Amino acid sequence: MKFLSVIILFAILPAAAHAQDSMAILTLDKTVPLPNVNGRIDHMAVDVAGQRLFVSALGNDTVEVVDLKTGKDIRSLPGFAEPQGMVYVPAFDRLFVANGSDGTVRILDGHSFATLRTIELGDDADNVRYDAAAKKVYAGYGSGALAALDAQTGAKVADIPLAGHPESFRLTAGASLFVNVPDAGQIAVVDRDKGAVTATWPMSCAQGNFPMYLDDANHHMFVGCRTPATVLVYAFASNGMIPKVPDLVARIPISSDTDDLFYDAANKLLYVSCGAGDVEVIKQNDADHYTKIETLPTAPGARTSLFVPELKIFCLAVPHRGSQPAEIRIYKTP
Repeated sequence: MKFLSVIILFAILPAAAHAQDSMAILTLDKTVPLPNVNGRIDHMAVDVAGQRLFVSALGNDTVEVVDLKTGKDIRSLPGFAEPQGMVYVPAFDRLFVANGSDGTVRILDGHSFATLRTIELGDDADNVRYDAAAKKVYAGYGSGALAALDAQTGAKVADIPLAGHPESFRLTAGASLFVNVPDAGQIAVVDRDKGAVTATWPMSCAQGNFPMYLDDANHHMFVGCRTPATVLVYAFASNGMIPKVPDLVARIPISSDTDDLFYDAANKLLYVSCGAGDVEVIKQNDADHYTKIETLPTAPGARTSLFVPELKIFCLAVPHRGSQPAEIRIYKTP
């Protein structure tokens, strides 16, 4: 009888292990219809405490406000000019919205949504990030610049020239900031304290470097490229020093037309949203080795997304195309 029990136990163990692996995949929790949204949808931001998702409906010239608790689109804010990047700053209850067609960053009250200030930067104001320690908001714009704004007053306190229009950029826990500059075929390294570019890293093995994310604990950088469709993994620091040329430690083939990617440090996963109509889920085996564990079918054009680790959700923006309505799909992460 004991022998039979052992056999049964060993038969169950592989199945249990497989079930545990399957839990690492994104599971759809809610679908939020956006019935009045047409055209392209760009980036998103979140108010974690209030569980509100802000959506840049670029082609609709609106910002949509989604209640993550109820899964409903509760406000549609009109009058924007191709909204692209956004960030919510809870310390001041401010929503910063970058507008592509008029080159402005509009600062809104986080609850009344009244426009408090408009900062004119130039054409194609795009991605936005918040430096909580310095209380600065960074916005990429134009043919090549990052503007640093005082998060409380909105005043522009610095302008950092770049070699081309900036796409995604990320701040390290230290003083560095890395910027994808696909038009120049490079990644720019910015010293935030100096407010200047200190190095440029050429993209020699791929082009179209749009999304970026960091594994700051391991000093690794993930860069999504469109030609060829690949995630490149770089070691961006060694012994706390930024190298002149980073080590390329991994190349991971992905689906086409990626515009957002995120690293889930708790689960050692990468989520890569691709406009071809899927999300790639990639397992980090260790800092230098990766395995693609699922290609999750989504919808054509669904290339922008947001991972919210505090709420353990991954939000995907699906644009209206043909019979596919505009919507936000909210997935649970492991």
